[in-house]
Amino acid sequence: MSGRTVLALRIGFVILAAFNLYVGVWAVLAPEHWYNNFPGADPRLVAAEPPFNKHLATDAGAGFLATGVIALLAAIWLTSLVAKIALVGYLSHALPHFVYHVGNPAPGLTDAENVQNTAVLGIVVIVPVVMLLVLFGRFPLPWRARGGVEASEETARSSY
Repeated sequence: MSGRTVLALRIGFVILAAFNLYVGVWAVLAPEHWYNNFPGADPRLVAAEPPFNKHLATDAGAGFLATGVIALLAAIWLTSLVAKIALVGYLSHALPHFVYHVGNPAPGLTDAENVQNTAVLGIVVIVPVVMLLVLFGRFPLPWRARGGVEASEETARSSY
């Protein structure tokens, strides 16, 4: 992978990790506070679907925490294989979350707030999909070498 591609992927992983670690740690350590206050400003997204359930809030937080840790480790140990595994794991959490909200608008939110929430969750799916496309050489980065990421890695390995 070129230095710019590695940097772009690391930045993507750090952004994904930061959000999920923030949500996950908050929900695991203070599930009721997280439920009543997430995302920290109006509209309160989780409380828009009552009732509060400590077990469910803590488990949801653990899912966010796990995907945040996976993304952070991928940023640190970045190789093509690690990145692909991390992104598939991340999407296995983000995609069902997005699909749920598309089909189940929160009764405590306005239509505009539901659309905004769903759009943000859609971005959280699009970013890792684009990152996967970059890794598979299917997304045209202006600085990527011909032959995609795999060819670049193979060239790098054969030069040792």
